[in-house]
Amino acid sequence: MLKIGITGGIGSGKTYVARLLEQRGIPVYSTDAEAKRLMAASQDIRAGLTALAGEVYRADGSLDKERLAAFLFASPLHVEKVNAIVHPVVRQDFLQWVARQSAPVVAMECAILYESGFDSLVDDVLLVRAPEEICLSRAMKRDGATTAQVKARMAAQMKDAERLSRTRYIICNDGKTDVESALDNVLSQMLGRTLEQD
Repeated sequence: MLKIGITGGIGSGKTYVARLLEQRGIPVYSTDAEAKRLMAASQDIRAGLTALAGEVYRADGSLDKERLAAFLFASPLHVEKVNAIVHPVVRQDFLQWVARQSAPVVAMECAILYESGFDSLVDDVLLVRAPEEICLSRAMKRDGATTAQVKARMAAQMKDAERLSRTRYIICNDGKTDVESALDNVLSQMLGRTLEQD
């Protein structure tokens, strides 16, 4: 089984590429969606976050996102500590998800693939990128956020240059490139390399 990691900065179009993979019959694990689910469902995460940040769960058991966000924004160290609780559970969940799949190719969509160390869970990485002004306008439109809010989130991310230095396969999602053809080309290259290695 070939495991592909899909990553890229905010507004680059990772989710769009993930949907194109699903249309091609490739199951995709969204770390963002699954982390949110696990933060509500996992007893390990619940116990860890409560011990770390206090009452970040409401009486009905749901996560109090505002309270957790306030804790996260208070210090970069808080982000690291929360990630140290959440990431191992997500990693285990992904491995269990992979074990249940029968498709020859699966994918993981993850904005922080390298930062989380999740790149070690996949065989190849596909970087989706676009010019900064396009990413900025997409993220503002999607999230109803201001220029300053999106730029702050961009500044906190790994720089594209670092992602580029670590990634073999790149798709430019600039609104001009034929993303579907580029994706099909990347998939055939990845599968070709996998067959050569077997």
